[in-house]
Amino acid sequence: MKTHLALRGIITVLNTPFTQSDQVDLLSLERNVAYAIAAGVAGFLVPAMASEVGKLTRAERDSLVRTVVRQVNGRVPVIGGASADNRQDRLSLIRSLTDLGCDGVLVSLPFVNEAQYESEVNLLAAEKPAFLMIQDWDFNGYGVPVDIIDRLYREVACFQSIKIEVVPAGVKYSEVLAKSAGLLVAGGWAVSQMIEALDRGIHTLMPTAMHEIYTTIYRTYQSGDRESAKVLFNRLLPVLAFCTQHLDISIHFLKRLLYKQGIYDTPRVRQPILPFDRHHERLADELIESVIEIIDSIHSGHPGEHSH
Repeated sequence: MKTHLALRGIITVLNTPFTQSDQVDLLSLERNVAYAIAAGVAGFLVPAMASEVGKLTRAERDSLVRTVVRQVNGRVPVIGGASADNRQDRLSLIRSLTDLGCDGVLVSLPFVNEAQYESEVNLLAAEKPAFLMIQDWDFNGYGVPVDIIDRLYREVACFQSIKIEVVPAGVKYSEVLAKSAGLLVAGGWAVSQMIEALDRGIHTLMPTAMHEIYTTIYRTYQSGDRESAKVLFNRLLPVLAFCTQHLDISIHFLKRLLYKQGIYDTPRVRQPILPFDRHHERLADELIESVIEIIDSIHSGHPGEHSH
Protein backbone atom coordinates (compact mmCIF):
# COMPACT_ATOMS: atom_id res chain seq x y z
CA MET A 1 0.00 0.00 0.00
CA LYS A 2 1.30 3.43 -0.90
CA THR A 3 2.27 5.87 1.83
CA HIS A 4 0.92 9.32 1.02
CA LEU A 5 1.97 12.76 2.09
CA ALA A 6 -0.67 14.54 4.12
CA LEU A 7 -1.97 16.47 1.11
CA ARG A 8 -5.48 17.37 2.18
CA GLY A 9 -6.47 20.99 1.85
CA ILE A 10 -4.90 23.97 0.13
CA ILE A 11 -1.46 23.51 -1.41
CA THR A 12 -0.46 27.04 -2.32
CA VAL A 13 1.59 27.91 -5.39
CA LEU A 14 4.01 30.74 -4.68
CA ASN A 15 4.45 33.78 -6.93
CA THR A 16 8.10 34.76 -7.30
CA PRO A 17 8.75 38.21 -5.79
CA PHE A 18 11.26 40.48 -7.50
CA THR A 19 13.12 43.55 -6.29
CA GLN A 20 13.04 46.82 -8.23
CA SER A 21 16.31 45.73 -9.82
CA ASP A 22 14.67 42.47 -11.00
CA GLN A 23 16.43 40.17 -8.52
CA VAL A 24 14.54 37.38 -6.74
CA ASP A 25 13.41 38.82 -3.38
CA LEU A 26 13.89 36.01 -0.87
CA LEU A 27 12.83 38.09 2.15
CA SER A 28 9.43 38.77 0.58
CA LEU A 29 9.17 35.09 -0.26
CA GLU A 30 9.81 34.20 3.39
CA ARG A 31 7.01 36.56 4.48
CA ASN A 32 4.60 34.91 2.06
CA VAL A 33 5.50 31.44 3.33
CA ALA A 34 4.99 32.52 6.95
CA TYR A 35 1.69 34.17 6.05
CA ALA A 36 0.47 31.05 4.24
CA ILE A 37 1.39 28.72 7.11
CA ALA A 38 -0.39 30.99 9.60
CA ALA A 39 -3.46 30.84 7.35
CA GLY A 40 -3.45 27.04 7.52
CA VAL A 41 -2.24 25.87 4.13
CA ALA A 42 -1.48 22.16 3.84
CA GLY A 43 1.66 22.59 1.77
CA PHE A 44 3.51 24.44 -0.99
CA LEU A 45 4.30 23.96 -4.66
CA VAL A 46 7.37 25.84 -5.88
CA PRO A 47 8.25 26.80 -8.54
CA ALA A 48 5.38 26.51 -11.01
CA MET A 49 3.85 28.49 -13.84
CA ALA A 50 2.42 31.06 -11.41
CA SER A 51 6.02 31.50 -10.22
CA GLU A 52 7.03 32.67 -13.73
CA VAL A 53 9.23 29.60 -13.72
CA GLY A 54 10.11 29.88 -17.40
CA LYS A 55 11.82 33.21 -16.73
CA LEU A 56 13.95 31.97 -13.82
CA THR A 57 17.52 30.75 -14.07
CA ARG A 58 18.38 27.39 -12.60
CA ALA A 59 20.17 29.14 -9.72
CA GLU A 60 17.07 31.25 -9.05
CA ARG A 61 14.84 28.17 -9.07
CA ASP A 62 17.15 26.52 -6.55
CA SER A 63 17.22 29.61 -4.32
CA LEU A 64 13.41 29.74 -4.23
CA VAL A 65 13.13 26.09 -3.23
CA ARG A 66 15.95 26.26 -0.70
CA THR A 67 14.33 29.28 0.97
CA VAL A 68 10.88 27.70 1.12
CA VAL A 69 12.17 24.39 2.50
CA ARG A 70 14.16 26.22 5.18
CA GLN A 71 11.26 28.50 6.12
CA VAL A 72 8.73 25.66 6.24
CA ASN A 73 11.09 23.56 8.39
CA GLY A 74 9.05 20.38 8.05
CA ARG A 75 5.74 21.83 9.19
CA VAL A 76 3.97 20.99 5.91
CA PRO A 77 5.07 19.23 2.72
CA VAL A 78 6.94 21.11 0.00
CA ILE A 79 6.45 19.85 -3.56
CA GLY A 80 9.15 20.92 -5.98
CA GLY A 81 8.22 21.84 -9.53
CA ALA A 82 10.30 19.68 -11.88
CA SER A 83 8.55 20.45 -15.16
CA ALA A 84 10.80 21.35 -18.10
CA ASP A 85 10.73 21.33 -21.89
CA ASN A 86 13.04 18.35 -22.25
CA ARG A 87 13.60 15.02 -20.54
CA GLN A 88 17.14 15.58 -19.30
CA ASP A 89 16.18 18.80 -17.55
CA ARG A 90 13.20 17.11 -15.89
CA LEU A 91 15.37 14.30 -14.57
CA SER A 92 18.05 16.72 -13.40
CA LEU A 93 15.44 18.84 -11.61
CA ILE A 94 14.06 15.81 -9.78
CA ARG A 95 17.53 15.04 -8.45
CA SER A 96 18.25 18.60 -7.36
CA LEU A 97 14.81 19.15 -5.79
CA THR A 98 15.23 15.97 -3.78
CA ASP A 99 18.69 17.09 -2.67
CA LEU A 100 17.24 20.48 -1.66
CA GLY A 101 14.84 18.74 0.72
CA CYS A 102 11.52 18.66 -1.14
CA ASP A 103 9.06 16.04 0.05
CA GLY A 104 8.01 15.28 -3.52
CA VAL A 105 8.03 16.59 -7.07
CA LEU A 106 5.44 17.65 -9.63
CA VAL A 107 6.12 17.04 -13.31
CA SER A 108 4.14 17.91 -16.42
CA LEU A 109 4.75 15.52 -19.32
CA PRO A 110 3.70 15.77 -22.97
CA PHE A 111 1.25 13.06 -24.00
CA VAL A 112 1.88 11.78 -27.52
CA ASN A 113 0.75 8.19 -27.17
CA GLU A 114 0.42 5.50 -24.54
CA ALA A 115 3.84 3.89 -25.03
CA GLN A 116 5.67 7.24 -25.04
CA TYR A 117 3.89 8.47 -21.93
CA GLU A 118 4.45 5.26 -19.98
CA SER A 119 8.15 5.37 -20.89
CA GLU A 120 8.46 8.98 -19.68
CA VAL A 121 6.77 8.21 -16.34
CA ASN A 122 9.05 5.22 -15.78
CA LEU A 123 12.11 7.39 -16.44
CA LEU A 124 10.89 9.82 -13.78
CA ALA A 125 10.30 6.97 -11.35
CA ALA A 126 13.85 5.66 -11.95
CA GLU A 127 15.11 8.83 -10.26
CA LYS A 128 13.36 7.53 -7.11
CA PRO A 129 11.43 10.60 -5.93
CA ALA A 130 9.65 9.77 -2.70
CA PHE A 131 6.42 11.26 -4.02
CA LEU A 132 5.54 11.95 -7.64
CA MET A 133 2.63 14.20 -8.63
CA ILE A 134 1.91 14.25 -12.35
CA GLN A 135 0.37 17.37 -13.85
CA ASP A 136 -2.35 16.39 -16.34
CA TRP A 137 -2.32 19.69 -18.25
CA ASP A 138 -4.40 20.24 -21.40
CA PHE A 139 -6.37 23.44 -21.91
CA ASN A 140 -7.56 22.25 -25.31
CA GLY A 141 -8.77 18.81 -24.36
CA TYR A 142 -9.09 16.00 -21.85
CA GLY A 143 -5.45 15.22 -21.25
CA VAL A 144 -4.10 11.77 -20.41
CA PRO A 145 -6.65 8.94 -20.80
CA VAL A 146 -8.07 7.82 -17.46
CA ASP A 147 -7.20 4.16 -18.08
CA ILE A 148 -3.52 5.06 -18.52
CA ILE A 149 -3.52 7.15 -15.33
CA ASP A 150 -5.03 4.22 -13.45
CA ARG A 151 -2.56 1.66 -14.79
CA LEU A 152 0.44 3.85 -14.03
CA TYR A 153 -0.86 4.51 -10.52
CA ARG A 154 -1.04 0.76 -9.90
CA GLU A 155 2.35 -0.01 -11.46
CA VAL A 156 4.57 2.94 -10.44
CA ALA A 157 5.18 3.05 -6.70
CA CYS A 158 6.12 6.72 -6.38
CA PHE A 159 3.20 7.98 -8.52
CA GLN A 160 0.79 8.98 -5.78
CA SER A 161 -0.99 12.12 -6.96
CA ILE A 162 -2.33 13.80 -10.07
CA LYS A 163 -3.03 17.48 -10.63
CA ILE A 164 -5.85 17.68 -13.15
CA GLU A 165 -6.00 20.79 -15.33
CA VAL A 166 -8.05 19.85 -18.38
CA VAL A 167 -11.34 20.80 -20.05
CA PRO A 168 -13.69 20.01 -18.40
CA ALA A 169 -11.85 19.41 -15.13
CA GLY A 170 -14.84 18.39 -13.01
CA VAL A 171 -15.85 15.32 -14.96
CA LYS A 172 -12.29 14.06 -15.03
CA TYR A 173 -11.97 14.54 -11.24
CA SER A 174 -14.91 12.18 -10.80
CA GLU A 175 -13.69 9.64 -13.34
CA VAL A 176 -10.21 9.41 -11.83
CA LEU A 177 -11.54 9.25 -8.25
CA ALA A 178 -13.91 6.43 -9.23
CA LYS A 179 -11.30 4.50 -11.20
CA SER A 180 -8.20 4.88 -9.02
CA ALA A 181 -9.09 4.59 -5.35
CA GLY A 182 -6.22 5.94 -3.27
CA LEU A 183 -4.74 8.25 -5.91
CA LEU A 184 -4.62 11.79 -4.50
CA VAL A 185 -6.47 14.11 -6.86
CA ALA A 186 -5.63 17.82 -6.97
CA GLY A 187 -7.21 20.69 -8.84
CA GLY A 188 -5.38 23.77 -10.06
CA TRP A 189 -6.42 26.34 -12.64
CA ALA A 190 -10.14 25.41 -12.36
CA VAL A 191 -10.31 27.03 -8.91
CA SER A 192 -13.35 28.97 -10.15
CA GLN A 193 -15.12 25.60 -9.86
CA MET A 194 -13.91 25.10 -6.26
CA ILE A 195 -17.28 24.12 -4.79
CA GLU A 196 -17.90 21.68 -7.62
CA ALA A 197 -14.44 20.22 -7.06
CA LEU A 198 -15.17 19.70 -3.37
CA ASP A 199 -18.58 18.23 -4.18
CA ARG A 200 -16.82 15.73 -6.42
CA GLY A 201 -14.46 14.77 -3.59
CA ILE A 202 -11.02 15.95 -4.68
CA HIS A 203 -8.40 16.00 -1.97
CA THR A 204 -6.60 19.27 -2.54
CA LEU A 205 -6.69 22.49 -4.51
CA MET A 206 -3.57 24.33 -5.63
CA PRO A 207 -4.35 28.03 -6.06
CA THR A 208 -2.11 31.07 -5.56
CA ALA A 209 -2.21 33.67 -2.72
CA MET A 210 -5.44 34.67 -0.86
CA HIS A 211 -4.50 31.96 1.63
CA GLU A 212 -7.03 32.72 4.39
CA ILE A 213 -9.92 32.75 1.92
CA TYR A 214 -9.14 29.42 0.31
CA THR A 215 -8.34 27.65 3.57
CA THR A 216 -11.51 28.98 5.20
CA ILE A 217 -13.67 27.81 2.30
CA TYR A 218 -12.02 24.38 2.43
CA ARG A 219 -12.34 23.98 6.20
CA THR A 220 -15.92 25.24 6.24
CA TYR A 221 -16.91 22.82 3.49
CA GLN A 222 -15.18 19.87 5.17
CA SER A 223 -16.92 20.67 8.46
CA GLY A 224 -20.20 19.93 6.72
CA ASP A 225 -21.33 23.52 6.21
CA ARG A 226 -21.48 23.57 2.42
CA GLU A 227 -23.84 26.53 2.34
CA SER A 228 -21.51 28.84 4.28
CA ALA A 229 -18.55 27.69 2.19
CA LYS A 230 -20.52 28.50 -0.95
CA VAL A 231 -21.50 31.95 0.33
CA LEU A 232 -17.86 32.80 1.03
CA PHE A 233 -16.74 31.37 -2.30
CA ASN A 234 -19.36 33.42 -4.15
CA ARG A 235 -17.83 36.58 -2.68
CA LEU A 236 -14.57 35.60 -4.36
CA LEU A 237 -16.03 34.89 -7.80
CA PRO A 238 -15.57 38.40 -9.29
CA VAL A 239 -11.87 38.17 -8.42
CA LEU A 240 -11.57 34.74 -10.02
CA ALA A 241 -13.43 35.92 -13.12
CA PHE A 242 -10.83 38.67 -13.53
CA CYS A 243 -7.80 36.46 -12.81
CA THR A 244 -8.77 33.50 -14.94
CA GLN A 245 -8.80 35.54 -18.15
CA HIS A 246 -5.16 34.51 -18.53
CA LEU A 247 -2.34 33.26 -16.34
CA ASP A 248 -0.42 36.50 -16.89
CA ILE A 249 -3.37 38.59 -15.68
CA SER A 250 -3.51 36.40 -12.58
CA ILE A 251 0.22 36.92 -11.92
CA HIS A 252 -0.11 40.69 -12.29
CA PHE A 253 -3.14 40.79 -10.00
CA LEU A 254 -1.87 38.54 -7.23
CA LYS A 255 1.50 40.25 -7.04
CA ARG A 256 -0.31 43.58 -6.81
CA LEU A 257 -2.43 42.14 -3.99
CA LEU A 258 0.60 40.78 -2.11
CA TYR A 259 2.27 44.19 -2.49
CA LYS A 260 -0.81 46.01 -1.19
CA GLN A 261 -0.87 43.60 1.77
CA GLY A 262 2.72 44.48 2.62
CA ILE A 263 3.94 40.93 1.97
CA TYR A 264 5.90 41.67 -1.21
CA ASP A 265 8.07 44.77 -1.46
CA THR A 266 7.14 45.32 -5.11
CA PRO A 267 4.45 44.08 -7.51
CA ARG A 268 7.14 43.58 -10.16
CA VAL A 269 6.69 40.93 -12.86
CA ARG A 270 9.25 39.69 -15.36
CA GLN A 271 9.04 40.23 -19.09
CA PRO A 272 7.80 38.93 -21.42
CA ILE A 273 4.29 39.04 -19.99
CA LEU A 274 0.92 40.34 -21.13
CA PRO A 275 0.56 44.08 -20.45
CA PHE A 276 -1.44 45.27 -17.47
CA ASP A 277 -2.86 48.63 -18.53
CA ARG A 278 -4.67 51.37 -16.63
CA HIS A 279 -8.04 49.65 -17.02
CA HIS A 280 -6.62 46.44 -15.55
CA GLU A 281 -5.08 48.44 -12.72
CA ARG A 282 -8.32 50.19 -11.88
CA LEU A 283 -10.29 46.95 -11.81
CA ALA A 284 -7.52 45.19 -9.91
CA ASP A 285 -7.45 47.84 -7.20
CA GLU A 286 -11.23 47.64 -6.80
CA LEU A 287 -11.05 43.86 -6.52
CA ILE A 288 -8.13 44.03 -4.09
CA GLU A 289 -10.33 46.12 -1.80
CA SER A 290 -12.90 43.31 -1.98
CA VAL A 291 -10.28 40.67 -1.16
CA ILE A 292 -9.04 42.62 1.86
CA GLU A 293 -12.64 43.09 3.02
CA ILE A 294 -13.23 39.32 2.77
CA ILE A 295 -10.05 38.62 4.74
CA ASP A 296 -11.08 41.13 7.40
CA SER A 297 -14.47 39.46 7.69
CA ILE A 298 -12.77 36.08 8.18
CA HIS A 299 -10.61 37.52 10.96
CA SER A 300 -13.69 39.04 12.61
CA GLY A 301 -15.48 35.67 12.56
CA HIS A 302 -18.13 36.62 9.97
CA PRO A 303 -16.71 35.39 6.65
CA GLY A 304 -20.01 35.37 4.82
CA GLU A 305 -20.87 38.98 5.59
CA HIS A 306 -20.04 42.20 3.78
CA SER A 307 -18.90 45.11 5.91
CA HIS A 308 -21.31 47.41 4.13
